[in-house]
Amino acid sequence: MSDSTEKPDKSELQQRLDRAASGDQKAWQEIVEEYGPRVFGLLRAQCGDVDLAEEIAQSTFCTIASKIGSYTELGKFEAWLFRIAMNRLRDEMRRRKRQARPVEEQSLIGMAGADPDASGEERPDEDQLRKLREGVARLSDAEQKVLHLRYHSELSFKQIAEVLEQPLGTILARQHRALKKLESFLGPQEPDLD
Repeated sequence: MSDSTEKPDKSELQQRLDRAASGDQKAWQEIVEEYGPRVFGLLRAQCGDVDLAEEIAQSTFCTIASKIGSYTELGKFEAWLFRIAMNRLRDEMRRRKRQARPVEEQSLIGMAGADPDASGEERPDEDQLRKLREGVARLSDAEQKVLHLRYHSELSFKQIAEVLEQPLGTILARQHRALKKLESFLGPQEPDLD
């Protein structure tokens, strides 16, 4: 299996999908290991409920398993996968009649421009994270989704447009607007003089 930071090329992914569709458990396991953490992370960041995120992630992969035989990889697998996950979450949130709001710390660290796995020196302090969390909570749901898909799920803007079924220009504008709002919410930041 490829390194988690390395995404399989289209032909490799198609071969893996074909093997999984024909019942190859190892291929299916590779797909889940490759994409599962990002799907789960996105769902957890969006709903703030670990159990619900796990349930919806499992449901998402069940859907993928049932449809994988008819899927042809054209470079849109991730968008398809994340769109299914977001639709499942939306449906569940509607069913529960509540909005997904809490923001995961790892997403905030990524939005702050720091490496979430870095040493404490590069991580934002607790006050910065609190301010960022409060700022993200003040954004519209549409702006929050774009930020979560970009910084937590590590999707390209084109993939985000496909997941949300919105024009690329709209996604770019939401990203820009959200970051400007966060900048205004957080106030002037001290320059890093290192």
